[in-house]
Amino acid sequence: MRRLTPLFAIGMIATALAFPTHAQSTRGAADPTLDDTMVAGGFLDGHPDLKFRNMGLDAYGRKDFVEAINRFKQAASYGDKPSQAVVAEMYWDGIAGDRDRVLALVWMDMAAERGYDFFSKKRDYYWNSLTPEERRQALARARDVFAEYGDAAAEPRLAAALRRERGRMTGSRVGSMTSSVQVIVPGYGSIDASKFYDPQFWDPKQYRAWQDAYWTDLKPGRVEVGEPVKVAAPTVESEPSPGQGNADRP
Repeated sequence: MRRLTPLFAIGMIATALAFPTHAQSTRGAADPTLDDTMVAGGFLDGHPDLKFRNMGLDAYGRKDFVEAINRFKQAASYGDKPSQAVVAEMYWDGIAGDRDRVLALVWMDMAAERGYDFFSKKRDYYWNSLTPEERRQALARARDVFAEYGDAAAEPRLAAALRRERGRMTGSRVGSMTSSVQVIVPGYGSIDASKFYDPQFWDPKQYRAWQDAYWTDLKPGRVEVGEPVKVAAPTVESEPSPGQGNADRP
């Protein structure tokens, strides 16, 4: 199983593709994707945002960029903001096909939907790089993309997946190898059920808070891949971006 660690460099987003290990100190729960037994026990089956992001990373590592962008879009449909940002970068650079700076802005704006500083700064850079006509096109195209991938649609989709998989798994793999309740994983051993079913990973609100603990505080230049990279914050113009918080958004 390939880890959710940076495999490539797509602008500043590549430096942040590792799933929130910082949340360990902030929220107190270890990253479950770093535990082979948790993964083998079906954790990713109940977290399609991470599952499809992981598949996207694998495809990108194989240089199958068409599959990669499709997998990242699948993760994006469950509200995975880093995957949405990678899709934006792939459109911006034309990695999986024709370059589309307008659509790149829409996707990066969606990645910044929760106000994560890291993605917001990249969205502002895109906005300032486009022509007035391209900005108008982005505003026009944003509605359909947000309707499918924005939080209003994606978060209920992810919540349903979390609840469905947790309900399916509870009891089906639970044994009594010790005095505590254990999740039995054939070929790997067992996991304490309180770890596997930690509400931070299965309750939609707590899961979102667990993710927010990392992405909200992440700043450009704080995460490094290879040599340190410093990116200056762009100057934000007064015109609105296509984000949902803008009054002029269609």
